[in-house]
Amino acid sequence: MKNFKPNGLPLLIGSLPMDNHTDAVKLVFEHTPEIPLWVQLPCYREEGMINQFLEGLPGFSDAKGKNLLDTSGPGFDEEFIAFFEDYLTISEPDSDIGNSRFALSGKRGKGFAEFLKQVDENQTRFAALKGQVTGPISFGTSVKDENDRDIFYNDQLRDAAIKKLALNARWQAKEYSKRGAIPIIFLDEPALAGFGTSAYITITKEDVTQSIEEIVQEIHAEDGLAGVHVCANTQWDMLLGSNIDIISFDAFSFFDRFILYPELIRSYLEQGKILAWGIVPTAKASLIHEQTIQGLVDLLNEQMDELSKKTGIDRATILSQSFITPSCGTGSLDLESAKKVLYLTREVSKVFRQGCQ
Repeated sequence: MKNFKPNGLPLLIGSLPMDNHTDAVKLVFEHTPEIPLWVQLPCYREEGMINQFLEGLPGFSDAKGKNLLDTSGPGFDEEFIAFFEDYLTISEPDSDIGNSRFALSGKRGKGFAEFLKQVDENQTRFAALKGQVTGPISFGTSVKDENDRDIFYNDQLRDAAIKKLALNARWQAKEYSKRGAIPIIFLDEPALAGFGTSAYITITKEDVTQSIEEIVQEIHAEDGLAGVHVCANTQWDMLLGSNIDIISFDAFSFFDRFILYPELIRSYLEQGKILAWGIVPTAKASLIHEQTIQGLVDLLNEQMDELSKKTGIDRATILSQSFITPSCGTGSLDLESAKKVLYLTREVSKVFRQGCQ
């Protein structure tokens, strides 16, 4: 996979403000036909970025209506043992992960199922197919135990959650590989924007990288590319020095923070790894509607020139190892604004690719 070059292709972050999965996937194909992705529709509770991956974890009961893993029930120990027995079974060669607790199914899996349906109906050969799981830090600090404590601080529950996310990511990658496409699986990590603050003071860089790399390992096992998306700023040295293949960052608002690591970025790119430039803003509708294709192209040109100057890597190489993306998902926007984000992403990418031909 180190030979994969995105060459400025557009790529999306996986949520839309819609209530119809069929129409949502069609919109994705319209704007990113080379590398489409399955879509989360957060208007459905089951497709919230935390709730979607809770089912199948020990201590979870959907009847509670909360992001909660309850270890106090009389059957928890048996649930926990059964979870790890299933994990060990699925870890064996030729196991059927598609019919396990580690796959998305039912209400939580509608978006993925519809995506595969449209992929199978499409005669196009895709450059890659993209999926996503919630990152382990965001997930572990959003789900509570019965004492209202983040499960990231409970060794048992954290381990189970990471393994659940890791095998779900592997399941997605396996489904894409079956269709002859390169799998790209992102870990969506909004919580990393708060890393180092008082809210996460006891989480170390080693905690972050070890948790993420357990999931990356499963994606790599299916010959997939693993990405991390952070929708604001973070301590980028953690990710630049990790086994992540794609770093997705908010270039529109936080490029000045990202560029503070020129030597690490240089080393990262020299390994053939990829940057996903979130150049199209998604923070609020008024900001989105102020943007033009040329304005965003000019801004991205300036940023790539600066990155080239500070790292010594030529622009052609940088572009060949770059995706053009929105700065974040669009699930919290109105539909008109979300469609403009998709349109701008496609058109900015088109300008850049024409320029490098």
